[in-house]
Amino acid sequence: MLGARRPDPAHLRRRFFEQFAGRTIIVHAGFLPRWLEELLEQPGGGGHFRVDARRAPGRPPTPVEWIVHAHLLPLGLPVPLLVRATDTDLEVRHLTRGGKPVDPAEVLGLANEIGTRHHARLVPSRRGFEVSWGLPVEDNDIDPLAAL
Repeated sequence: MLGARRPDPAHLRRRFFEQFAGRTIIVHAGFLPRWLEELLEQPGGGGHFRVDARRAPGRPPTPVEWIVHAHLLPLGLPVPLLVRATDTDLEVRHLTRGGKPVDPAEVLGLANEIGTRHHARLVPSRRGFEVSWGLPVEDNDIDPLAAL
């Protein structure tokens, strides 16, 4: 196809971090009834950027679409995902327990400890991101000592 170009991963990654460093993102495939409303009622609950993973990325993809579809969903973690973008990496934790979304009141606690208790960390590399795994997928309890 003439004129069609592959997106430049380095450019997309740079633009993503310029826009999202210091922010959290919830990647979801739809919410249970009232789950989002309850999250928005929680302290800090409205501060998460939300991305619906059911939407196909545009052509060309936006930086956040590229991150979600090329790097986060292929991890195979259950959705919704909580993603914190730092200046240098992405910390990822799923928001499910027992096959169901966690209570919205728990999201702040999970976000507060994501730096030390995450399921995956993505660090930029030449070809995209290197993944280092953290917590087992089955572990999604809040560490009571993390709040101290």
